[in-house]
Amino acid sequence: MKSTANSRNNTTSNYRKNMLDILFSHSYYYKLDPKQWKNKTPFPPLGTLYAASLLRNNGFSVDLFDTNLRDNPSAIQPILETKTPKYLVIYDDGFNYLTKMCLTNMREACFEMIRLSKKQGCTVIVCSSDSTDHYDKYLEKGADFIIQGEGELTLLELINKLENNESAEVISGIVYQKEGVLKINSKRSVLQNLDELPLPAWDLVDIEQYRTIWKQSNQTFSLNIATTRGCPYKCNWCAKPIYGNRYNAHSPEYIVKHIKYLTEHFGVTRFWMCDDIFGLKPNWVQEFNKLLQQQNLKIRYYIQSRVDLLLKEDTIDALAASGLEEVWVGAESASQKILDAMDKGTTVEQIHQATKLLKVKNIRVAFFLQFGYLGENQNDIQQTIGMVKKLMPDNIGISVSYPLPGTVFYEKVKSDLKEKANWKDSDDFEMLFNGTYRSNYYRKLQRFVHKEYRKSQGLHYLKSALKNPMQLSLEQVKSVAKLGYYIPSAFIDSLYLKRLNNER
Repeated sequence: MKSTANSRNNTTSNYRKNMLDILFSHSYYYKLDPKQWKNKTPFPPLGTLYAASLLRNNGFSVDLFDTNLRDNPSAIQPILETKTPKYLVIYDDGFNYLTKMCLTNMREACFEMIRLSKKQGCTVIVCSSDSTDHYDKYLEKGADFIIQGEGELTLLELINKLENNESAEVISGIVYQKEGVLKINSKRSVLQNLDELPLPAWDLVDIEQYRTIWKQSNQTFSLNIATTRGCPYKCNWCAKPIYGNRYNAHSPEYIVKHIKYLTEHFGVTRFWMCDDIFGLKPNWVQEFNKLLQQQNLKIRYYIQSRVDLLLKEDTIDALAASGLEEVWVGAESASQKILDAMDKGTTVEQIHQATKLLKVKNIRVAFFLQFGYLGENQNDIQQTIGMVKKLMPDNIGISVSYPLPGTVFYEKVKSDLKEKANWKDSDDFEMLFNGTYRSNYYRKLQRFVHKEYRKSQGLHYLKSALKNPMQLSLEQVKSVAKLGYYIPSAFIDSLYLKRLNNER
């Protein structure tokens, strides 16, 4: 990528020599999302760091206002006053699935940052899932430009044009207003050669602050890496506002270089591979494993994947050898009827097969489960609960179907989205459309399934203890001890669910 930053005229450069060119930020505040903040496992804004790195490599001075660990958006005020940036770029981390949900707490925080920065005279540029879908709202609040979709190249081109007092009309991928008229430019194609991008600007992040918070979680401190962008599958409830339906991958060489940098500079050896789907490209995982061995890099990591992609044993062998310790799979439901309605493209049998195969390789398996999809009934729900109790995954994450703009599912239910179309935070759990049951039912169902899951775990470890009590770990002993809570609590919840079922 050739820089055009040197073409800026000397007069402008001299005027701004003591100013910051670009203050990067994003709109996700962990502290405004109580459920996520309680976990104490925050990840730095990876997408933001990629954009900051590219602009810095092209001659601009950059800094980061990292909202993740801030109390509220007013914290940006003294930063704006001290650093006097010419541009505020609110560039959301598109690798964080929570940003797709466009939580209203974060939208309001973004609006406040826009207001404060405009008060300071900044040009405001926003790139996010929510602003891509609702650009009019952000322009009304004072944003000057909205970048739609993948934003690094668009941002670089836009700022170069602005610096040279050239028109933005020819720039693909932006929305703005000119003389009160809304301008929506043509979309930009996604970047195919991801290795063109420099490594993220990790030096802008206070890594030690993240590490301190992680210590409260009793988990090994981990950093986030994306090896790919996009997803080629077409689950009809899954939106892809940033990276689209294309699937592009970094080379294994790039990712190993990235890992080596993070291990050498920050002493991190555990990673969250935050791709929508890890290792889809043929032979990628095998080459990745080989390069790790050559560099003598001993790491642990966890991923998201699909059950149908995990059934080739040679791939699982390579994953295990390279340090994979856990995989989150989109199981969603144990009803084939519901999987088919979602256009998921997987089968219940594949969920069973992949789970068993991963466990044989001592890889932890975690299920994403989704309740409330259109047409779901009690039989479908009970099948899913039964699958969880039978397969005993190592963890579960439960949500209700959430309509995201741009999806087939959204189009089916958008007439129901009147007063509320987004959750306030990730623990809101409100049904935004007219499903089989009301919100209270699904809130209680979520807690009931977690209790049934923990109860099943405890009973499993209790049986093991009766056979060989000395082989139980401390965590397994705790699981058995908690049966005194989960057994009666799950029973009471089951009665409450029956009553809610009758009231629908």
